[in-house]
Amino acid sequence: MSNYLPTIKSPDDLKKLDLSQKKELCAEIRDCLIKTISVNGGHLASNLGVVELSVAIHTVFNSPTDSVLFDVGHQSYVHKLLTGRYDRFNTLRQLDGISGFMRPDESVHDPVISGHSSCAISSAVGIAAAKKLDGDDSFTVTVIGDGAMTGGMAFEGLNNTPSSSKMIVILNDNKMSISKNVGAFARYLSIIRSRASYHRFKHNVERMIVRIPVIGRKLKHNLLRSKNALKNAIYHSNIFEDMGFHYFGPIDGHDLEKIINVLNIAKSEKRPALIHLLTQKGKGYPDAEKTPQNYHGVKPFNIDEGGNFVNCADFSHVAGDELCALAEKNDRICAVTAAMVKGTGLENFAQRYKKRFFDVGIAEQHAVTFCAGLASRQKIPFFAVYSSFLQRAYDQLIHDTAIQNLPVNLLVDRAGIVGADGDTHNGVFDIPMLRCIPNTQIYSPSTNKELRYFINKAASHEKGIFAIRYEKGNDKNSYFNRFEPADYYLFGNRKSKTLIITFGGLSNYTTDISDTAAVLKLNKIFPLSDEVFEIINKYKNVHVFEESIKSGGIGEYIAANTGVKVNIHALDNTFVPCGDTESLRKRYGLYKDDIIKAASLCD
Repeated sequence: MSNYLPTIKSPDDLKKLDLSQKKELCAEIRDCLIKTISVNGGHLASNLGVVELSVAIHTVFNSPTDSVLFDVGHQSYVHKLLTGRYDRFNTLRQLDGISGFMRPDESVHDPVISGHSSCAISSAVGIAAAKKLDGDDSFTVTVIGDGAMTGGMAFEGLNNTPSSSKMIVILNDNKMSISKNVGAFARYLSIIRSRASYHRFKHNVERMIVRIPVIGRKLKHNLLRSKNALKNAIYHSNIFEDMGFHYFGPIDGHDLEKIINVLNIAKSEKRPALIHLLTQKGKGYPDAEKTPQNYHGVKPFNIDEGGNFVNCADFSHVAGDELCALAEKNDRICAVTAAMVKGTGLENFAQRYKKRFFDVGIAEQHAVTFCAGLASRQKIPFFAVYSSFLQRAYDQLIHDTAIQNLPVNLLVDRAGIVGADGDTHNGVFDIPMLRCIPNTQIYSPSTNKELRYFINKAASHEKGIFAIRYEKGNDKNSYFNRFEPADYYLFGNRKSKTLIITFGGLSNYTTDISDTAAVLKLNKIFPLSDEVFEIINKYKNVHVFEESIKSGGIGEYIAANTGVKVNIHALDNTFVPCGDTESLRKRYGLYKDDIIKAASLCD
């Protein structure tokens, strides 16, 4: 294999290679991606699919003068390799290493942070507008997946792109987001793909007409008007052209030469362009090509053997299985997800109860309001969503759900510190976000037994938001199975004047201090009962440990409602970077040793 990759310190070095050398570089990049992600974990399939595209972009454009954005940023690994980060690529997603997403504080080649879906076009429109105000004539290029295009914000960005903007949007169409794409837009792209021959013919004719001396451009203008009338009479218009973009495609997203050519043509346009590329998610690694959904975000794996993707009894799948059990007995139970069927453990529900399963695409706002609509007609909706993605539906929680006091259930997955995905994905804001909403209850179980119990409780509640939050991973401690599930447990040395209060995953650290201090394990974390506050008021030294932002967290809530001094151990006005969960807990004083130290302080 060639050895070009170590020599690429910037896109300028890439430009020195000829086409055949760049093709060899693409093979090198794929090899690097597979080897690194097999050790560190990360987003494999999506990055394998954009190798040629990323090389073509940095061949044609001049980053960072030309701004290059990726939506979602998890498909920017190749971009990182081509912009001077090869030497640090082995630190990908590690503590103090490079991020798995775009980050401006990491490189001048990353214009914005892009950890969530459907945001980059709006960022690009803003960047392009600022450039125009500054008299900057450079381009703004955005790569967005077809899955991300199911998010409404992507269309808000397209809708607000000025006709004179020097913007190029590249639609990376691999027929997937994380799960299989669903909905009207996915069907629409399928129609466009079937009309590929028409678009190629249209583009070739336009180029030929323009070359006619003297009258070429005028003739093109007149023909375009009649052509559009004829085209619209035969079949629907292309939505992108109707929104003011010059549409190119569909184009083979793994033909490097063809991509470079079309990017150069798009640069010559006097209006925004949208380039529709067809790519294969997982390209170059057979296992990922066969099952790209399994290789979206992976843990470390053996390259020769592939990953072990047998559904384990993690909290996500325990929740999904419990919903199946409930649905078998109650035909009012419905499950909703936002393009995260596998991630939230709903595969079995989707197969067994197809009519009551709803994947709405990457549209968390719609998902919450959709659940409110279901609840208004006496259905029992459960929306399974990652904590950091629930943030996107805040107005819908308040306006469409809580004000109407509708019984909507939230399965808040990946709550707390989740590790390597970093500050855009750590679930540390859901408690402050939900706690201030009237008609809301929040639960935080830490065992399978507790999780099942509270899901059953949620199914019978009649008013308001019922949120159950749980960490990434599985049941790590059988100690609490001695208790029957309840809103709280009080155990340990009750004669001590020190009380340790915690919930969720941090509860597993408290079983070793039961001889030293009293421990209050909360399962229902908001609102707390008068009985719980009476218990707390009996102790002199109270320590609350929580994987949450301190402001608006449970520690502040307890401190405001008790007469004792409360020591709050939480995340204080910070964003948590990438790294493994244990190391991050140590960094922020939320590890087992910190709880032991607090428990051993003199009464």
